[in-house]
Amino acid sequence: MIILENKKYIRSSFKDEAEIEKVVIENYEFLFGPNSILLEKSLIKTSDGVGTIPDAFAIDFETKKWYLVEAELIAHNVWNHISPQVAKQIIAANEQSTKKKIEELVIKKIQYDKSAREKITELGIKEIDFRKHISDILNTIPIVGIPIDGISNDLRNWASTFKNPVKLWIITKYSDIQNREIIAYEFPEEFRPEFDTSETEEDVTQIVNGDEIKKINRRDITILDLINSKILVVGQKLISTYKPRTGNQIRVEASVLEDGSIQIGNDNYKSPSYAALSVLQKAGSDRETVNGWTSWKTEDGKYISELRKRI
Repeated sequence: MIILENKKYIRSSFKDEAEIEKVVIENYEFLFGPNSILLEKSLIKTSDGVGTIPDAFAIDFETKKWYLVEAELIAHNVWNHISPQVAKQIIAANEQSTKKKIEELVIKKIQYDKSAREKITELGIKEIDFRKHISDILNTIPIVGIPIDGISNDLRNWASTFKNPVKLWIITKYSDIQNREIIAYEFPEEFRPEFDTSETEEDVTQIVNGDEIKKINRRDITILDLINSKILVVGQKLISTYKPRTGNQIRVEASVLEDGSIQIGNDNYKSPSYAALSVLQKAGSDRETVNGWTSWKTEDGKYISELRKRI
């Protein structure tokens, strides 16, 4: 339950697959990253001409990865619905004609969508290099991205054995207990999947807690972990800079607090990304997501994403 002043929101079921698909498309950056773009439904075909339509394609220009996106409901059968559908989409996605089609759709998106174009230019990708950059990404193995309202054992087992990498994000719906038409959706923090088969040995590290050794992924490491590992210290300054499209570059100082939050002025943020987002929005940016781990530096110029790798 979520309590907001005198209102109480309880977990609710999605009406249908179209509802979860809609909320994912409207908020895709919270899953695929702040420098991603989304291409909505488009027909693709296998080599024998069998057609299939994924819910979307997502291209993350920062990590240089791309996704076949299929929003699902836990009520849908893995073996009769999800597995054959995704298998057909992967086969079609590996066709050169599909990759060429996606490439053209991305180029068109960059040309006519101001937000998409800004993401590319902020990463320092020159217009003359757009096509090559996109082609290089599409020549990597596509990730199956499944936003879903819950994960069954069969889905987890299927994802573990599927040839392509699979990421599963849980999206939760809440409704006002007195007015079920008032709805809130919960997305994962820091773009974190609930289940991810794309993790490699380089992604996984170990934290020693007494005699216990626990394997974790880098995305599970927090600022508090950096403090406990004596990589950051309480009171240490972090710096974030941002150059608006018009105007001068701004520089913001923050402090690391004992509980692992980041303090900017009188405001505290548990997430580096939300702290960094506040910097952008105060500078006039209309961005809704940002990767805080690559936004904050120590005073000696090291990104906190670099510090995270030391654990």
